[in-house]
Amino acid sequence: MASQDWFDKDFYAVLGVSKDVTPAELKKVYRKLARKYHPDSNPGDAASEAKFKEISEANSVLSDPEQRREYDQIRAMGSGARFTAGAGGQGGGGGFEDVFGGMFNQGAGGQRVRYQQGGGGFDDIFGGMFGGGGFGQTSGGYRGFGGPTKGRDLTATTTLDFQTAIVGETVTLQQSNGRPMKVRIPAGVHDGQKIRLRGRGEQSPDGGEAGDMVLTVSVRSHPVFQLDGTNLRVDVPVTFAEAALGATIEVPTLGGEPVKLRVAPGTPSGRVLRVKGRGVAAKSGTGDLLATVQVAVPSHLNDKAREAVEALAAALPDENPRADLISRARAS
Repeated sequence: MASQDWFDKDFYAVLGVSKDVTPAELKKVYRKLARKYHPDSNPGDAASEAKFKEISEANSVLSDPEQRREYDQIRAMGSGARFTAGAGGQGGGGGFEDVFGGMFNQGAGGQRVRYQQGGGGFDDIFGGMFGGGGFGQTSGGYRGFGGPTKGRDLTATTTLDFQTAIVGETVTLQQSNGRPMKVRIPAGVHDGQKIRLRGRGEQSPDGGEAGDMVLTVSVRSHPVFQLDGTNLRVDVPVTFAEAALGATIEVPTLGGEPVKLRVAPGTPSGRVLRVKGRGVAAKSGTGDLLATVQVAVPSHLNDKAREAVEALAAALPDENPRADLISRARAS
């Protein structure tokens, strides 16, 4: 739309807002109107489609600070006047010369202002006022009001099994128009992760860039494994004897046979044993399996076992394993 048409367009009235509307308020109002009149919400309704285009034009101008400032200046100068010319280039009442007459201290009957293409003409006047070219030639713009609008972003959710999230999968989403859409989920996605799919959202109403699809992934928990980046974690219980004396134990892997790990003598609870390359195979590399040792304390002892533990306690050095903890707490 060329700038001279702004004399006939009250974009504030189109959107139903005041002239001092803030950018945040403008954005809120536009979104509400766009949802109401969007063609997808009113299939086959020509009036709604025309209204949608009208509010899109209004928003394109008012949401751009520079365009809005230019629009307000032009509207203030003309107070609704039109660019009209009578026979022989004579302007009628309230016409072109009346608008600019006040700017140069000239009335409608005074010196005429030429609005032809070329030096000293119509475009040069506006070029000096607004920093460049003629009507409809805003740098980087589109049809004179800031460029085509991007289509709206859409949101979707999908739920994956834990193992599917580890290896990745192509899932099929149902769009609002009923058509299916295939989406590739990368390996190693975690619960709650959002994936932005460029250009998979709503189409632009005026030939601009399509919106994006923002997909939120939910991952069902696994009874044994937890995801930690590209690593897999698992808690592995060992007996007191295995932890104290050392042992070779079996550790489960996701979707495969158990692997054997060596537990060194004197291994405490919380120590992490690493199995290289048994985590998530992602683009950034393959993670590891991290096995956290949990020393299992027997909850019931028979008489013979109790006597053996008491004998062990008597044979061990008289040490307080909490002494250093208490010392550091007092010093802090």
